[in-house]
Formats: sequence, C-alpha cells, structure tokens
Amino acid sequence: MKNTLLFLCTGNYYRSRFAEILFNAWVTRSEIDWHAISRGLATELISRDYGPISLNAVNGLKDRGITLRHDIRYPIQLEESDLHQANRVIAMYEPEHRPYLESRFPGWADRIEYWNIPDREYAPVNQALAAIEVNVLELIAQITKSGDGS
Repeated sequence: MKNTLLFLCTGNYYRSRFAEILFNAWVTRSEIDWHAISRGLATELISRDYGPISLNAVNGLKDRGITLRHDIRYPIQLEESDLHQANRVIAMYEPEHRPYLESRFPGWADRIEYWNIPDREYAPVNQALAAIEVNVLELIAQITKSGDGS
C-alpha cells in the first residue's frame, strides 16, 4: 500500500498543486512507494472562475517537462479525514497556514511540517516554484535514503 503525502496551501490552486503534481511525476521515475495529494485550507478564497489550477503552476510544470491531463480537477478543501489518512503532511508557509490549521483543525498545527514558500504576493513565482522543486527533490532523496520508500 502506498504512503500518502499531503501538501497544503491556502487555495489548493498554485503551490500545493504544483508540489503534488511534481512529486508524483518524479516519484514514478523512482522506486519509492509514495504518492502525493493536495488540499486547500481556505478554498473559498479562490473563485472557480479562475479555472482548476493556476497558470503559474501549469507553466512551471511545463518548464519541467510535465504536461497536465485535460481533465485536471478543481481545488479541494481540506477535511480532517485527509489529515488522518496522510502519512506525512507539509504546508507551504507557516505564517500563512498555521492560523488556518489552528482555527479550522485544532490540534493539527504542531503535527505538520512547514516549508518556507510564501504566496505570489510575497515571493516571485519563479522563485517560489524553484523553492518547491528543491524541497520536493530533497524530500524524495530523504525518503529514498531513510528506507521509507516501500
């Protein structure tokens, strides 16, 4: 049975989706038994009029040789069951995401890893995507080295 990695961001539209798709694309090239999913902590802040995924994420994936399917899903709101089912949970930016976790999912904020990747308003897109890429690569190496891959 595959281990589940859960990526979190606010809207499940940009950072967490990029991390999820990137991780899954690269894991298929390795022999570790993990897959990623992603969810949003406040998906109500993202209008469905924007489409299912950020063009920044789509373009960043394309730049890395990853093409999306045509039936890409819309953002999904985090539910507590998602947290229980995940083997590992990573939120993109602690100052932004800890308050959502504390108010919406009491008891979870200290059980989650945080990366230091702020949203578009605070970090250039190319810089944020590059940071996610580095973190995903380090995470895959860590899982592989620790033997948690199967």
